[in-house]
Amino acid sequence: MKIAPTAIPDVLLITPARHGDARGWFSETFRQSALEDAGFTGGVFVQDNHVRSTQRGVLRGLHFQKPPHAQDKLLRCTLGAIFDVAVDIRRGSPSFGQWVGVELSADNGRQLLVPKGFAHAYCTLTDTCEVLYKVTDYYAPAAEATLVWNDPALAIDWTIPADQITTNARDAAAPLLADLDSPFLYEKNA
Repeated sequence: MKIAPTAIPDVLLITPARHGDARGWFSETFRQSALEDAGFTGGVFVQDNHVRSTQRGVLRGLHFQKPPHAQDKLLRCTLGAIFDVAVDIRRGSPSFGQWVGVELSADNGRQLLVPKGFAHAYCTLTDTCEVLYKVTDYYAPAAEATLVWNDPALAIDWTIPADQITTNARDAAAPLLADLDSPFLYEKNA
């Protein structure tokens, strides 16, 4: 398993090894000790989620849960391809308001670890996508929050033209980063 920091070092890109032969391949997709060895100090993963989208350009996010139900997320795409994005919303962070994005696909097998203090979203790049992700706290509707996906201050390049993106009413009406009273505080080496 290869684990590497992204342009925002707290967000990790994970590429599990695939061992194959004429029958196909095998891959170990999760190992808590490997994440800990790479510096992940988040909690234990307690819930798995599975999402299916049926058209290209479906955007889900930018979502996060506020403390005390903040979540670390470990995401992978098992069918199709997505562009996965994490936005730093930790007050005082040197990368506050910056984002990183990577393509995750069934073919490349990569995963993204999005820690607490980041808003998260993805956009489907293929007509049929399935995404599996683990979280370190249970879903808590009262703690749920969102940022608008097309905030000009963030200038996220979703790799798909904005007029081809579909989202739901809640995500379309989400606040701008400038209006966010972030509950997260940057703690160096935390």
